[in-house]
Amino acid sequence: MSEGPVATIIRAKLTAGLSPLRLEVEDDSWRHAGHHHEGGMDAKPGGESHFNLVIVSAAFQGQSRLARQRAVNALLKDEMAGPVHALSIKALTPEEAS
Repeated sequence: MSEGPVATIIRAKLTAGLSPLRLEVEDDSWRHAGHHHEGGMDAKPGGESHFNLVIVSAAFQGQSRLARQRAVNALLKDEMAGPVHALSIKALTPEEAS
């Protein structure tokens, strides 16, 4: 299954910003189709609005869990202001992932 345009942008931004050793971008939007979201928007079938991310990067070394989440959200701020409604982020250092 190929990635949609939003997932492709997410992958490119995270790759450029974090140089991850491992990056998983899972579109989980299908599980949320028809859910009512703040602002009156509903996830539409086929829409890219919910993602699960697994990122393994040395860039997270010495950062708290919150700092890691903020770093990822900062890289994806445009997507979070637009089509993306929710991100599940698992951000690990290489040591934590091994």
